[in-house]
Amino acid sequence: MKKIIPALALAMLSVLTASAQTYHWKVLQLNIWQEGTMVPGGYDAIVNEIDRLEPDFVMLSEVRNYKNTRFCDRITASLAAKGKTYYSFFSNGAGVMSRYPITDSATVFEGQGEIYKLTTVVDKQTVVLYSGHLDYLNYAVYLPRGYDGVTWKKLPAPCTNLDTIMASNRASSRDEAITAFLQAAKADINQKHIILLGGDFNEASHLDWTAATKDSFDHHGMIVPWTCSEMLYSKGFKDSYRELHPNPVKFPGFTFPANNISVPVKQLAWAPDADERERIDFIYYYPQPGLKVVKSSVVGPTGSIVRNQREEENTKDPFIQPAGTWPTDHKGVLTEFIFRK
Repeated sequence: MKKIIPALALAMLSVLTASAQTYHWKVLQLNIWQEGTMVPGGYDAIVNEIDRLEPDFVMLSEVRNYKNTRFCDRITASLAAKGKTYYSFFSNGAGVMSRYPITDSATVFEGQGEIYKLTTVVDKQTVVLYSGHLDYLNYAVYLPRGYDGVTWKKLPAPCTNLDTIMASNRASSRDEAITAFLQAAKADINQKHIILLGGDFNEASHLDWTAATKDSFDHHGMIVPWTCSEMLYSKGFKDSYRELHPNPVKFPGFTFPANNISVPVKQLAWAPDADERERIDFIYYYPQPGLKVVKSSVVGPTGSIVRNQREEENTKDPFIQPAGTWPTDHKGVLTEFIFRK
């Protein structure tokens, strides 16, 4: 027994040491639809969902600071009243929160769309969160579906000219925002920081408009190399949802428009005669040694709006359904990471 006890103690010490160097982070991205003001009880529903999901990091879109209020102060105070401590800073358009204290913050892009940066340190490991809400105009995913991406009016016919689609897409400021992000992220990459980017991109992914989906979801035969996702992938960033669910047919992961039963359909559909379902809400990350995506789910109702009708999804997508009122016309994304130092 004298020889066994030290061996067991050494093994237990090894396990505890390994555990102390393993971090499990949950990251939530959610468009909150004008701070929840579009849905009865919407603001409280945002607070309740964050309280329930207990994410470590949160990226929000459509922060507005209505009536000279500071949404960052309001939401952190509401969560504190539920016993949850979060840190944030003033921003407009997009917002970001962390369960860990902020060591730095910055504005990366403002104008037609926004990206903000929050830096924190977890046990000597720097984690950098970027939260964005990109330009909603020149919403070019509507062109193949027969709608204008600026006026939202119905076109005489679907546009299936790739050059026209891409020119419209580039006319937005979304690519300028991602260019600014990539420039800001260079230093973080060089210093081996954990880098997470979440947001409502108002643009599809090249991973979703493929040969496998060209005849689905009113893509009308189009295979489209959407600009922002191509830019991010060219620099090594990965789409957390697609890393775990690479098949866009079985796992389309649609985040807009969500079937919010608290709101009339006419407020949810922008292209009422089309299948406008799209995955436009993302959590990207930069691969680092020891960082691994272990789970990624769609957060929100299992139903969507299809041709002006409420329709339940029949896909393999993993859903985390609302516990009560759903506050928005989007669905969110919750990705879980493990990081081993």
